[in-house]
Amino acid sequence: MLFGCDSVLANGTNRIHILLQNITAVFSFKSEQIKDFDLSFKMSLFTLPGAILGAIFAVKIDAALFNKILAFVIIILLILMVIPRKKNGKQESDAKVNKLIYPVMFFIGFYGGFIQAGAGIFIMAAISGLLKLDLIRTNAHKVFIAFVFTIPALIIFIISDQIRWDYGLSLGAGSVLGGWFSAKFSVKKGEGVIRVALVIAALIMLFSVLNPFKG
Repeated sequence: MLFGCDSVLANGTNRIHILLQNITAVFSFKSEQIKDFDLSFKMSLFTLPGAILGAIFAVKIDAALFNKILAFVIIILLILMVIPRKKNGKQESDAKVNKLIYPVMFFIGFYGGFIQAGAGIFIMAAISGLLKLDLIRTNAHKVFIAFVFTIPALIIFIISDQIRWDYGLSLGAGSVLGGWFSAKFSVKKGEGVIRVALVIAALIMLFSVLNPFKG
């Protein structure tokens, strides 16, 4: 958006790097032995119908309205990120999974298909809150889920001609490196660094939407 794309085009273009960074991060977490693919896959399946509906809605919405919705959502995300949270354990078994996580994933899929920005934060809040996982394992689930629901969303944006390929591929190249190294860095440094990074990213997104110097 700072380079002149309207928000809908930026939203579609963003899906290229989201896809690339998350598949890279999945393999990076796997190399660190942080994985539970069975549970990740189950949760991701429930996001797919929502992601398809959300992406269809996104390509039809007015850009000005999209900006207002995005700004509101980012403010909510910032509030959620700064609220103190109790430490959680490291649940490994699907036997104790709170089944509410599955319908919640449908709505997260819709949001991810529609806006995407900050979708990872909603995924992490849902998994951390309902499954009681620490942020490291939550992050490993998040990247797998985001990778899966980005596929149909990207296809819909391509069909609707809402992709700026030069920006998307350039961003994607950097995201491959970021996805690989950030997964390893978060495993080594712990969940505190993840929270700080999320807050900084959300503030940058909010500035790009409400840029007071624009125009």
